[in-house]
Amino acid sequence: MAAPPSGKVVYEQEGVFIHSSCGKNDDQDNLIAGILRVIEKENEVVVDWRPLDETLDTSNILCAGKDSSSVVEWTQTPKEKCSRGADRPSSYEAEWDMVTTVSFKKKPHSNGDATTHANRESKWSFLFSLTDLKSIKQNKEGMGWSYLVFCLKDDVKLPALHFHHGDSKSLIKCLEKHVALNESPHDERVLLVKTQKSLSQSFENLFDEPSYGLLQKWKKDPYVVTMGKFSKVTNYIVGTLRSSDQSNQRRPPSEMADFFNDTIPGLKINQQEEPGFEVITRGLCHTLRKEAWKFLLGYFPWNSTKEERANLQKRKTDEYFRMKLQWKSVSEEQEKRNSRLRDYRSLIEKDVNRTDRTNKFYEGEDNPGLILLHDILMTYCMYDFDLGYVQGMSDLLSPVLYVMENEVDAFWCFVSYMDQMHQNFEEQMQGMKTQLIQLSHLLRLLDSGFCSYLESQDSGYLYFCFRWLLIRFKREFSFQDILRLWEVMWTELPCQNFHLLLCCAILESEKQQIMDKHYGFNEILKHINELSMKIDVEYILCKAEAISMQMMNCKELPQTVSEILGIENSSVTPDSDTGEDESAAELSCPPSLYQSISTPVIAANGTRDGAQQAAETQGLAPA
Repeated sequence: MAAPPSGKVVYEQEGVFIHSSCGKNDDQDNLIAGILRVIEKENEVVVDWRPLDETLDTSNILCAGKDSSSVVEWTQTPKEKCSRGADRPSSYEAEWDMVTTVSFKKKPHSNGDATTHANRESKWSFLFSLTDLKSIKQNKEGMGWSYLVFCLKDDVKLPALHFHHGDSKSLIKCLEKHVALNESPHDERVLLVKTQKSLSQSFENLFDEPSYGLLQKWKKDPYVVTMGKFSKVTNYIVGTLRSSDQSNQRRPPSEMADFFNDTIPGLKINQQEEPGFEVITRGLCHTLRKEAWKFLLGYFPWNSTKEERANLQKRKTDEYFRMKLQWKSVSEEQEKRNSRLRDYRSLIEKDVNRTDRTNKFYEGEDNPGLILLHDILMTYCMYDFDLGYVQGMSDLLSPVLYVMENEVDAFWCFVSYMDQMHQNFEEQMQGMKTQLIQLSHLLRLLDSGFCSYLESQDSGYLYFCFRWLLIRFKREFSFQDILRLWEVMWTELPCQNFHLLLCCAILESEKQQIMDKHYGFNEILKHINELSMKIDVEYILCKAEAISMQMMNCKELPQTVSEILGIENSSVTPDSDTGEDESAAELSCPPSLYQSISTPVIAANGTRDGAQQAAETQGLAPA
């Protein structure tokens, strides 16, 4: 029997068959017996069907139904096309099928004669999230055994499931606990998923007039957005619901909370009466995150229309696959004469095989997520051949691909992210050196005593923060915490270079232990490295925001610090080398704070600078 996926099984039914023939008279009707389950996971509810003879652990399989390029695990055979040709999704990616070779299907275990049997049946397995369900088609009563056909978004239809033992109504009742189902006005056999237009399209509509202005205001709200609380979306939805309420009465907070909890599993709403909005306290949910990141990273312009974004995606899809075709069409003989491409490929393959392998999206052998990770990084080498691939870039791509669940969108979002991070990976590492200098200025303003101690231990250049800055804390926090942390930083609120204040917040938290135990250079580096996966993201975000507010409320902020954080302050103090300014005394800032931001980083030894040494120590030396 098929192994159950991880999560709570709330519905399970054996004797659910797929009829694999096309329905032609000369075709034998092959029955594939399977087991159907509905599983509640941490952040979603999934429907899973497995052949009874398939023993794969489905917890390792990617959820289907996200878009037409990575939707379902089963693939169309010529036999299937005879009955399903008209139902094939009309995706703009279809013309690139010859290039896209990734199959979201687990390879069956080889076990003698069972291999052929497994190959025949495993292609029918499917797994999808209820957030991707569009409709369910049922047969009428009294017309043989009952069957259901699930139709996903983008009009992708899954194979019909025949309930030879009956009880399909129990499944419908189970699903209705998680999604609202309404009978179609055009076909009584079809149940449509009531997506609550104000909710399912809320983010999409927010960028079209007249609601676009609301998102612009949301962008400027440091208190809500900086902490990942997408409250303006909530406010927009609430306003839409209230405006459509014929009674024109305000819905109580408890009722609104129940509505959102039913629609977005795991969402928590602050039910207190507050002027203007209810606060979402868990950051962006996965569905919103997938769209929001495209705007936050700059892939989609904030003022674009839905039609403009669709056209942009089509152009970018063509461009992506042309670049992908460039490296895929290189023969072995050609590659022998291209050492840089060989080196890029070798390093990518090495890094991909050790990137986030504990995450279900990337775990296991022959994982399609790993193939996409590899292909996107190889294609990026074609996009920017001068930079190519440098160790650490796979860490930046992994969460983006996980969220996008689409090869093309993930690539272009990654390109936008790399535009921000490019200097970090260049040979001279100028971006890293600049950030370390900026961090030193901020830390000295906040705690000159701690800075003096670090300098006394040959750690004044903060090279132990190298990994934090290079890949934006990717290896310091859990995967889910990184999703939240990055989207906060991308808002550039409450100030620019907010990630530097996050560094200050972490160092301030560890200062006491470092100084009390008299850590030297090696002990400091070891201690900072061992903080990985032990940092409370909520605490650090709040602490960093508090630091930013302290900076903004400072009576006379040094000009260098003001420029680093992008704070406009009419009372900034001009840089000085004397250290006699009153504001410097008030802020306890030593004269060294007022050095130029372009001060060079002094080499830690005679052959390489300290940044390079720290990179090698933390396992992130650029190739």
